[in-house]
Amino acid sequence: MPSPGVCMNIINARNGKNGYGTISNPVSFLNQDYQQLKQYCLSRRVRFIDETFPPDRNTIGQGLLKPSDLDRVKWLRPTKIVSDPSFIVDGVSRFDFGQGLVGNCWFLASIGALTFQDNILKQVVPPEQKFDADYSGLFHFRFWRFGKWVDVVIDDKLPTVDGRPIFVSSKEPTEFWPALLEKAYAKVCGSYADMNAGTPAEALVDFTGGVHMCINLSDPPPNLWELMFRAGQSSSLMGCGTPNGATSENTVQPNGLVKGHAYTVTGLKQVNNWQLIHVVRLWNPWGHKEWNGDWSDKSSLWQTVSQEDREECLSVGDDGEFWMSLEDFCKFYNDLDICCLCPDFLDGSSSCHWKTSIYDGRWVAGTTAGGQMTHTETFWTNPQYRIRIGKLLGECSQQQGDKNLLVSLMQMPDKRNRRLVQNFNIGFMIFEYKAETGKFPASFFSRNRPVVKTNIFLDAREVMKFVMLEPGEYLIVPSTFNPNETTSFILTILSKAETHVQ
Repeated sequence: MPSPGVCMNIINARNGKNGYGTISNPVSFLNQDYQQLKQYCLSRRVRFIDETFPPDRNTIGQGLLKPSDLDRVKWLRPTKIVSDPSFIVDGVSRFDFGQGLVGNCWFLASIGALTFQDNILKQVVPPEQKFDADYSGLFHFRFWRFGKWVDVVIDDKLPTVDGRPIFVSSKEPTEFWPALLEKAYAKVCGSYADMNAGTPAEALVDFTGGVHMCINLSDPPPNLWELMFRAGQSSSLMGCGTPNGATSENTVQPNGLVKGHAYTVTGLKQVNNWQLIHVVRLWNPWGHKEWNGDWSDKSSLWQTVSQEDREECLSVGDDGEFWMSLEDFCKFYNDLDICCLCPDFLDGSSSCHWKTSIYDGRWVAGTTAGGQMTHTETFWTNPQYRIRIGKLLGECSQQQGDKNLLVSLMQMPDKRNRRLVQNFNIGFMIFEYKAETGKFPASFFSRNRPVVKTNIFLDAREVMKFVMLEPGEYLIVPSTFNPNETTSFILTILSKAETHVQ
């Protein structure tokens, strides 16, 4: 993990205000206090049943199972599924679990990335939970949700058919942390069905409170390898996805890759077979179905590298994990999601300190939702944030990095059920100014062009941009693409320079 004080301030800043909503003092989701509920159950010798997420059809959700299949579902506690259940068996690994009937490979790919960061994993999955004398059928997990950490309580009744869990399950039948973690996240989303379809970025941010960036692999930056390598070194979590096929089906292609599917980036290696080759290790959350091209498990190219590299990298087994060249990675995947706890990896300035500022805002139709800049009569009504950029902080002043400011804009949902949330197209613009007071009027924007702007307005949960700005006075204007679209947002500003925002 990065050393505290250098990079972890993004987590501290995003942890909440006045200590409330921090990882050490999370908000009780739906006002359910884990300790109080546990003491209640233990004192009365009862098993907890969660009335806010009950073991019934509504919790499974709409459209996931056929009515005939729903009739076969029985909700069983782990103690009724196996005779000796455990929360965790022999540590935690990406190979512990496999996907069930929910199309949530994006969520499982994120769990796979999470298993590489033990400190973060323990924040999300409190490890002290057990099926012991204090067992009460009650478990809890923590997620970062739109500006604060929440503690999510669940009962341990799992949907089964013929005694087997129908959603995520562990390959070790007595281990239940993956199934219970999935149930807790399903509760946050509204139902199991609400987890259907997504991108790794969403869960990666919810697991960490970090800032997400997305790289388009059809037009990757020239330093992609260095970027990925530094991201791995700085404890960032990485996931990626393949392009969708003609249908919504997850079709397995002749090359072994699955269309419209999420994967975890689990490793990077530089090997030498007469020339230096960059290879990427990926994991399919199905736990099987692997790439069969160059540098795959059975590729003859492994015979051209040193025995040391071969023994370190090669593992022939249908476990869902495989290697491929960076070139093929960019060819067959459409995007790379990086959730950074430490933005230093973006330009390699590992000794720099970053200042983090978080602001809550809201676009309201008719008053503060002016749309993007082509709406000349209303753009000025959007929320405005003045930022003064001064000299570089600390050791950054002795270095010349490429960028000194990261701006992230995240929109907040207006509904609990994830499938009902409508993301607006969002983005932001940054203007330089000399002498202005009060709210910037429409005339300012008719005279000035932005020095920085998001390339396109995306209907994504979060958009970000990493830029270099000279010392001076700037104005950040976040907006939706169209005017009169009401929703709340979180603006995160990270800077290597001394900054003042108002």
